[in-house]
Amino acid sequence: MVNMHGQFVWYELLTTDIDAAGAFYADVVGWAVRKASMPGRAYSLLTVGDAAVAGLMSLPEDAAQAGAAPQWIGYVAVNDLDRAAERITLRGGTLRVPPTDLPGISRFSVVGDPQKATLALVKGLKERQEQPATPEAPGRIGWHELLAEDWEKALAFYSELFGWRKADALLGEMGVYQQFSVEGETIGGMFNKPPTLPLPFWLYYFNISDVEAAAIRVEASGGEILYGPTAVPGGAWIVHCLDPQGAIFGLLDRSSRKPVGYFVAP
Repeated sequence: MVNMHGQFVWYELLTTDIDAAGAFYADVVGWAVRKASMPGRAYSLLTVGDAAVAGLMSLPEDAAQAGAAPQWIGYVAVNDLDRAAERITLRGGTLRVPPTDLPGISRFSVVGDPQKATLALVKGLKERQEQPATPEAPGRIGWHELLAEDWEKALAFYSELFGWRKADALLGEMGVYQQFSVEGETIGGMFNKPPTLPLPFWLYYFNISDVEAAAIRVEASGGEILYGPTAVPGGAWIVHCLDPQGAIFGLLDRSSRKPVGYFVAP
């Protein structure tokens, strides 16, 4: 059995309008939407073919009243969820949702790291919800990016918690962009956020095949382009977007093009 500890295995969008959000991402990314509600809990799955890629659920009312905005949350698999949650609090993080059982599905916890970026931990996720080993396929989540207060401290924290390791580093106008890996596979990067952003957060990139066309679909469907499209090293193009309900996400086009943009190899 493959050890999934430290791997991103699931993603959820907490939103104020599940139906509208589903229609938006279906148009922009090409996902299909499948209802998966349970008594007292509205829930939808975003799918590629028969595979579930992510979930949609309502932003909890108490979170909204406390000022939380719609957002994407990534779930990282851990071998011992309760121990991981304890270690987070001991190192200055917070438990926003304490370890909780979802009968027949998983045990999970939503946490804030010491710099207040939100992430979820999960153990026992059903196999049908685990991301397949094709992170570059269209419609998959292809990259994970942390805009941190201090990326060096953040990486030290996550390395201890998940076993993440330094991969290649890039240098640009925003400073160092440090990529990280798990089990030898580079899965994301982190850098110090611009001062204009109020809080650190995780940004997730969805694979698409034509970044310019996708950016047009974002705006035509009521979303907003925040940054890009722009080229990044390796020939990929990215764009940062805001969906109609206010959640931030990224689009990633790995088509081979001339890299001229944001971060460049030192």
